[in-house]
Amino acid sequence: MARERGPKCRLCRREGIKLFLKGDRCHTAKCAIDRRGYAPGEHGEKQRRKLSEYGRQLREKQKVRRIYGIHEAQFHNYYKEANRMKGVTGENLMKLLERRLDNVVYRLGFAASRSTARQLVRHRHFTVNGRAVDVPSFQMRAGDVVAVREKSRGLTYFKFIKENPADRNLCDWLNRDLEKMSGLLKEIPGREAIPIPVQEQLIVELYSK
Repeated sequence: MARERGPKCRLCRREGIKLFLKGDRCHTAKCAIDRRGYAPGEHGEKQRRKLSEYGRQLREKQKVRRIYGIHEAQFHNYYKEANRMKGVTGENLMKLLERRLDNVVYRLGFAASRSTARQLVRHRHFTVNGRAVDVPSFQMRAGDVVAVREKSRGLTYFKFIKENPADRNLCDWLNRDLEKMSGLLKEIPGREAIPIPVQEQLIVELYSK
C-alpha cells in the first residue's frame, strides 16, 4: 500500500485536530497543533471560510483515513464491507478499522503510533493466536490473542516497551499482559468505546451520493 510521505504534522494542521501520527511527540509542547493551530500554507492563518456540506463530509473522511493510515481505495472497500453488514453502516466502519491488527498493536501500547505498529507487523514481530502475521489490515476477532514473537522480545525496542508501558491508548475492550507481551481482544468494541472524535455518519452520506 502507498504511504503518506509528506510532513505528518501538516495533516493534523489541515484537519484542525491532533491525529496522533507522530507518537509521543503529539503529547509534548512540540506538537504542531499546539504551536500553530491553523491550516498549513501561505494563507492558512487567514482562512476562515465556512465549509459546504460536501466539504464537511470530505473533511471527516480524510480525517479518518489519516488517523488509521489508509488510502482511498482501501478505505472505500472498508465502507462497502460496512454497508453490507447488519447494523449502522458508520458504526460498522469504525469497528472494522479498530479491529485492524496494526491498530490493536497501537492500542495495546506496543507501538507509539499506528505507522510504527504497521511497520512492526510487516516485519513479522507479532503473532495472532500463536501464528506469525505480517498483514497490518488483518481483522482481529473477539477472543484473539496478539503477542510479540518470542524471537523479538529480546530486542531493545520491546524491552523498553515492557519497562516503560504506555496506557494512554489502552481501551476497556482490550486486556494486556506485559509479562507475556501479549494482548487479548475481549470483545468487538461498540462505537461508544472507540475514542475517535469523528462524525462517521458524514462519511456515509458522502459515499451514498
